[in-house]
Amino acid sequence: MGTLPADLIDELGALLGPGGLLLDAAERLAYGYDNSRRQGLPLAVALPTNAAQVQAIVRLCRAHRLPIVARGRGTNTTGASVPGEDALVVSFERMNRLLDVRPGDRVAVVEPGLLNGDLQAALAPHGLFWPPDPTSAAFSSIGGNLACNAGGPRAVKYGATRDNVLALKAVTGTGERVEFGAATTKGASGYDLSRLLIGSEGTLALIVEATLRLTPTPTHRRALRAIYADVESAAAAVARLMAQPVTPSMLEFMDGDCVRLAREVGGADLPVGAGALLMLEADGEAAVLDAAEAALRRAAEGPGCLSVDAAASEAGRETLWAARKALSPALRTLAPGKINEDVVVPVSRIPDLVAAVRAAATAQSLAIVCFGHAGNGNLHVNILYDPADPAQAARANAALESVFDAVIALGGLVSGEHGIGLAKRELLARSLSPATLALMRAIKAQFDPDDLLNPGKVLPPV
Repeated sequence: MGTLPADLIDELGALLGPGGLLLDAAERLAYGYDNSRRQGLPLAVALPTNAAQVQAIVRLCRAHRLPIVARGRGTNTTGASVPGEDALVVSFERMNRLLDVRPGDRVAVVEPGLLNGDLQAALAPHGLFWPPDPTSAAFSSIGGNLACNAGGPRAVKYGATRDNVLALKAVTGTGERVEFGAATTKGASGYDLSRLLIGSEGTLALIVEATLRLTPTPTHRRALRAIYADVESAAAAVARLMAQPVTPSMLEFMDGDCVRLAREVGGADLPVGAGALLMLEADGEAAVLDAAEAALRRAAEGPGCLSVDAAASEAGRETLWAARKALSPALRTLAPGKINEDVVVPVSRIPDLVAAVRAAATAQSLAIVCFGHAGNGNLHVNILYDPADPAQAARANAALESVFDAVIALGGLVSGEHGIGLAKRELLARSLSPATLALMRAIKAQFDPDDLLNPGKVLPPV
C-alpha cells in the first residue's frame, strides 16, 4: 500500500481546512467498507463542503493520477463504495444541505449527502414526498440513491430514482463542472445525460447537486393482504394485478418462509401454514379508494387464493410493513449464510422466475427464500446455506448460476436496484452484448479518460 505524496497532502489540507482530510488509519478504516461485507483501506478521506472543493479535489487527483471513490453512507450491498488501497475516498457527508423546496414547481434542490429520511421529513409540511424509499431510506444519502438508482416498494407506482430526478450538477473525471436537465417535467433539448449518470455508481462523474421531482403526499391509503396456498398462485396473481387498470402504490411478494419469519420474528399477525403472501396498497383521495380496493381484490382473487383482507388497523399495517423490511436480517435465523440477489424480470414472467427458483432449490437441496417488489418484477432471491460446509457452498453457487441463467433467458437483468459494484461485474458480460459493453466503455472514457473515478466497478474487465 502506498502513501499520499506530501505535496498533495498539503494541497488537500489547505483546500479542505481543519478536519477536512482524514489520514489516521483508524479513521480511514471507517470509510473502507459498505454493506457488501467487502473492505479496503483508502490512502485518505476527503470531506468537501461545497462543489468548488469537489472540483479542486478531482483536478488535484488527476494531476497525481490518484483514483477517487465517492461515498455516501455505505449502505450499498455490492461493493460499489469499497475503495482500493491506492484511492482517495471523497465522502459527501458534509454536503448535506436541502438547498431549496419549491412546492409550485414540485421540486427540491439538494446536495448529495442529504439523507433520504431527512429530506422526507422536510417535505412533509409541504404535503410532498420524494418517491424512492429503499429499506435503508432513514440512513442512506440521496447521492447513494442516485448512484445505484434506488427503488423500494413505492416504485411500482411512482418509479425509481431515475424517474424522479429532473436535473443534476456534477464534476467529471477531468475536473469539469457540468449541468444536465432543468427543473421542468418536459424537455427536448439534447441528450438526457442526467439519466445516464443515475445508476452509474460514481464511475462517470461526482454528483454535487440534484433537482428532484416531488409528488404530492396521498391523503389516504388502503392496505390489503392476500394469502395464497403456494408461491405459484401468488406469482400468477401478480401478473393479473399489473394487467388491470388500477396501479397499486405497493405490491410486495413474500414466500412461505418469509411469511413465517414475518410472523415469528417480526410479530406480524399472519396465519400459520400460508404458502405465500402479497401485500398490496392503494393510495389517493378517499372518494376513489373504494373502487381501487375492489379492483385490486378482484385481481388478487383466483386459483390458490385463500383470503384477501384489509388491514385491521393502521398499527397492523405498520407492523406488517416493518416485518417485511426486517426480512433480510431475519433470514440469518434460518442459516448462517445467504446469497442475496435482487434480480428483475418483466412482471408477466414472475411466475416463470418463481418456478425456476424453486427448481434450483430442489436440484441443489437448499432453501431459497424469495421476497420483494413484485409489481416491478424485482425479487430478492436469498439462497441459504452454511459457508463452513464446502459442499453446501458449491451447491449454493450452482443454484445462483441457475437463477441468473433463468433471469437472462426471461429477458431480465441481474440487478433491479442494488447495482453492480464489484460483485456483479462479470455478470454484465453474460447479460449484455459485446457491442453494448463497448459503448459503455466508450462513454466511461469520455467522462473519465484517465479511469480515476471508482475504477474497477460496474464494467467487467476487458
